[in-house]
Amino acid sequence: MKLPNGFAVDWAIDHFGGIDLGDKRRNDRLYFSVAAMIEHPEGSLPAKFRDPAALDGFYRLMNSEHVTHDALIHAAARNTWRRMEEHQGTVLILHDDTVLDYSTLSIPDLGQVGNGNGRGLYAHNSLAITAEGTVLGLAGQLLHKRRKVKKTESRAARKNARDRESRLWTDACKLLPVAPEGKRWVDVADRGSDVMEFLAYEKGAGREYVVRSKHNRNVQVCQPDGTILSTKLHDYIRSKTVMSSRPRTYDLSESADRSARKVELSMSWAMLDLIPPRQPRGDYERVPLRVWVVRVWEANPPDGEKGIEWILLTNVEVKGEEDAWERVEWYIQRWKVEEWHKGMKTGMGIEDLQFTTRDSLEPAIAVLSVVALWLLEMRDGSRDEQKRNQKASECVPLLWVRVLSSWRHRCFRDEWTYGEFVHALARLGGHQNRKSDHPPGWIVLWRGWSQLQAMIAGAIAIQPDNCAET
Repeated sequence: MKLPNGFAVDWAIDHFGGIDLGDKRRNDRLYFSVAAMIEHPEGSLPAKFRDPAALDGFYRLMNSEHVTHDALIHAAARNTWRRMEEHQGTVLILHDDTVLDYSTLSIPDLGQVGNGNGRGLYAHNSLAITAEGTVLGLAGQLLHKRRKVKKTESRAARKNARDRESRLWTDACKLLPVAPEGKRWVDVADRGSDVMEFLAYEKGAGREYVVRSKHNRNVQVCQPDGTILSTKLHDYIRSKTVMSSRPRTYDLSESADRSARKVELSMSWAMLDLIPPRQPRGDYERVPLRVWVVRVWEANPPDGEKGIEWILLTNVEVKGEEDAWERVEWYIQRWKVEEWHKGMKTGMGIEDLQFTTRDSLEPAIAVLSVVALWLLEMRDGSRDEQKRNQKASECVPLLWVRVLSSWRHRCFRDEWTYGEFVHALARLGGHQNRKSDHPPGWIVLWRGWSQLQAMIAGAIAIQPDNCAET
């Protein structure tokens, strides 16, 4: 098999390079398959692989005993860890679960999902980005089969169960390296991670975190006169008046319970100790945990909108207002992992996979999870001012620039910048570029990308020799 040349293969090698699947031909097949998916991310596997022989090759690869989910994820994660070490600023590791519903498959070794009537797996993902929001890569992924808990199962049995779901947060971090000296890597997670076991592990492992609080825990606060106040976490921080010098405005993306909009947030913070519950639910020492709590809220939400309130826990010291706002901004970046999950499902069709065994399904999940990062990277590149001003042919193949500029202007524009290339790609995907429009997201860019690849295939079919030169 001769690997295709070009950008897509380079991307595949950048993310999976160094993998050892026991045979060079398997390694090459993986790079070839990833490149094919980048060129045609939409639809089912037959749509991604226009060549039946390439599709059969991918199926054989996924069914090989040498190709496992762990091997693929570890290779991708190892390349991500390298980029994390090379980055000079703060790295955020965004942790989140997503449900992969495979109820239509006849694979017996799947667990309950949703309300218990569906069947599938839970993917616990760790996505590494810079504090500014640039994607570095997939730092880890665990696939979890939800266990059935018997009504008669004792508390001790549930606590000691190896596949207990609340262990996922800790298990995921155990697979990640600790930040080298002089580097700051921060674990960022939503309310599901507000588990005492996880917070205690982070402290013991020397890791840093920002976690959204779910539980109104017992806390102790040292008062200015030296006395200790025993109270409740949420009650205490909500009693604090505004401590920020002025509200700050942020753009929030759309979620299940709100529309995309600008929000004006006020903020307060405090240092306190979390008191472990009397009935421990997990493996940790029953000693208080020193944390800083930061509360941000929307004092005047628009009519019909629920006001924003986040109560954040962190073990990264908050010395003043700027530190507190920085922790908030780290948490706001968490929505990027939800966008990636949408890319996995809507963009890559990861829940549409048709395999008959879990051993072949899991490595396919790994491959599509990594390829979905391309959708985010394409969107990030469109918003990076430095990259937008680069020559387009330095970022993507010249043939792509010529085909897209010919569609846009009826002539080649070899001097196009990357910003002009992405602007045209968004127009091809349906973006109107009106003043009231938001910058193009990954969905509209993905639509344009899919159409561009079809146009490129047509150009190659008509003039293969001329296209080969570019």
